[in-house]
Amino acid sequence: MKRAVSLFRNKYFLATAVFVVWMAFFDRNDLMSQYEYCSQRNKLQEEKDFYTHETERVWKDLKELTTNREKLEKFARERYLMRKENEEVYVIVPEKNKEEGKSLFKLSF
Repeated sequence: MKRAVSLFRNKYFLATAVFVVWMAFFDRNDLMSQYEYCSQRNKLQEEKDFYTHETERVWKDLKELTTNREKLEKFARERYLMRKENEEVYVIVPEKNKEEGKSLFKLSF
């Protein structure tokens, strides 16, 4: 007990304890802020990786489209529904399943 009392009377211990409490809870860069900054940084890093991957994919597609005429024609037909002269294009849209729209609790009179 005397050791604890003497410890709290020590000015260096008190100064260090006050400093640690201040930095952990009351400072502008407290522990919660640091956690939020870290999670935000991780989220931004994931977005950066995603966009870097997408940019590489787009550059690869662009290179293929500018060098390969068959790929360009296939891309134009699939993406923009372009066609040659005297050619018909049919777009097939799948129907929604009739069972999806039904509900167990729907009453019809």
